[in-house]
Amino acid sequence: MPLKQILVPVDFSDRAMGAVRHAEALQRRFGSQILLLHVLPPPHYEFGAMEVGGTVLEDLFRTRSEQARQDLDNFLCDEIPAANCERVLIEGDPSSVIVETAHERGCDLIVMPTHGYGPFRRFILGSVTAKVLHDADCPVWTGVHLEAPSVEAVHVDHVAVGLDLGASSERTLMWASRFASRIGAKLSLIHAMPNLEGKAGEYFDPDWRKHVETSVHEAVGNLTASLSIDAPLHVDSGDASTVVCDIAADIKADLLVIGRGSAAGVFGRLRANAYSIIRQSACPVVSV
Repeated sequence: MPLKQILVPVDFSDRAMGAVRHAEALQRRFGSQILLLHVLPPPHYEFGAMEVGGTVLEDLFRTRSEQARQDLDNFLCDEIPAANCERVLIEGDPSSVIVETAHERGCDLIVMPTHGYGPFRRFILGSVTAKVLHDADCPVWTGVHLEAPSVEAVHVDHVAVGLDLGASSERTLMWASRFASRIGAKLSLIHAMPNLEGKAGEYFDPDWRKHVETSVHEAVGNLTASLSIDAPLHVDSGDASTVVCDIAADIKADLLVIGRGSAAGVFGRLRANAYSIIRQSACPVVSV
């Protein structure tokens, strides 16, 4: 699977450093080119509340731009060889610039933390990540656990893929399977069924759960057979995000892959829970 170009939005925070190290670990595996992107907010973002204008505003923004350029050039410059990395500074709205740059450059993956810290934290927050997840065509690698003290600390030995059996499940499973195969990782499948317990005082047919589970195993079996994939399936019922994250943690997955390209299938609703999964997951999440 090609991961020729990996885009990493950076705000110079510790979590941005962690994201870059995840990207560098992938670069070493896939021979990728890393594109470090810093988005410089327009003047009205930075100085809108200040009573300045004209030449003063232009000078302030020019100084800010020069400092941002210097910060970007120096950011982890000793860790990433210049031959493997391009550093780009663009003015604009962060989420829009990230998505547009990924599209224009034909990036195969975006790697970014869910939150940023430091002086620009208000521009890389959950809302920015959510918009990128919604608008980007390529997979997005993110999560609340991207901190990494070194590239060597990043490892993926077990990939779990959450399947909702919707239209995007085939694409999601193919991406996860190819990624796991390329890096020599184990692959496991996860499916969350709706809560099948009856309300208090209501009759609940105990055979119904068995019927649903049988249908799930049959549907997943057909999908894996069509793609020539052999991987264990873990199924449980309840809140989709909780079930998926709990199973991924129980089986000690290092990476969780979920789909976000279609509405939920008959047996699941991962798309509606994608952001919740990312926030809850004990490991990084790739949204395909």
